[in-house]
Amino acid sequence: MVGSLERPRLSVRRSLKNIFIQIVDDSKGSTLLSVSTSDKVFRQKLAYGGNIKAAALLGELVAQQAMEKKILRVVFDRGGYDYHGRIKAFADAARKGGLEF
Repeated sequence: MVGSLERPRLSVRRSLKNIFIQIVDDSKGSTLLSVSTSDKVFRQKLAYGGNIKAAALLGELVAQQAMEKKILRVVFDRGGYDYHGRIKAFADAARKGGLEF
């Protein structure tokens, strides 16, 4: 899975306590946006980042920040994780926020 400038790659990595998101332009090898549940901005809204509620909130936050940077369409790289639980909640919230993938 490769992202380009028109459709960068939205990469997801999760641990037991946090979720980490990057939007990457693979053609240049640069990260356009990086957000996680361990960031101070996120921790002010929600203390624990390892549940479905946190994943949904992170999806909304990623969509909002992507729209500010004029990123509308992405390629979703779920990192080999099954599409359920936190990954599904994140993806649904990001789509609801306006990201297309």
